[in-house]
Amino acid sequence: MIGKLSGRIDYRSEDHILLDVRGVGYLVYCSERTLMALPGNGEVISLYTDLVVREDLLQLFGFLSLVEKEWHRLLMSVQGVGAKASMAILGALGPEGVGRAIALGDWNAVKAAKGIGPKTAQRVVNELKDKAPSIMAMAPARVQPPSEIQGMIEPADAPVSAFPSPPAEAPHAQADAMSALANLGYPPSEAAAAVARALGEDQGAETASLIRAALKLLAPKG
Repeated sequence: MIGKLSGRIDYRSEDHILLDVRGVGYLVYCSERTLMALPGNGEVISLYTDLVVREDLLQLFGFLSLVEKEWHRLLMSVQGVGAKASMAILGALGPEGVGRAIALGDWNAVKAAKGIGPKTAQRVVNELKDKAPSIMAMAPARVQPPSEIQGMIEPADAPVSAFPSPPAEAPHAQADAMSALANLGYPPSEAAAAVARALGEDQGAETASLIRAALKLLAPKG
């Protein structure tokens, strides 16, 4: 299993890149969102990867974070969702958006992905609602910046181009808030839904604020 690759982008297409790793070229398929976040041709990158094996095909899929990779694997466990559909969902929503949609039961958000019909979207939400919390609570590990990758593939004095920073997110706060709610005895699915709703109201909420907001949502009504 190839779980991670570090190398230089040789060229890119609409749905994949050719990654040169010490002279060996790997075709790595990525979501539209991931492709947009990658630097230009000739730049050094590192990607987490998942290898899909079929009788007549081997395909590598690349991700900027372990959370995105785990969502890909979980999405493909749903009947009728293959690698292409999974990448479409991740490309449309991003890993954090997928978690929020599933936690809130928002199958319409999943349906917004290209090629995803209402029945498939509903199946994704229904089948993954109990599995989503474990992914949402993962630490948001990301690949190294080019300065750390460079020495792995060529001499340290070679030029290194800037790698764009990942978009601002609050995955640390989300994971910490869900952990805190779990410690308080809330069921994972309820905690995930409350945290997702609280994040939807305040994308930049820090852990303490997120926990308070989620607790208000979980408080008995009446």
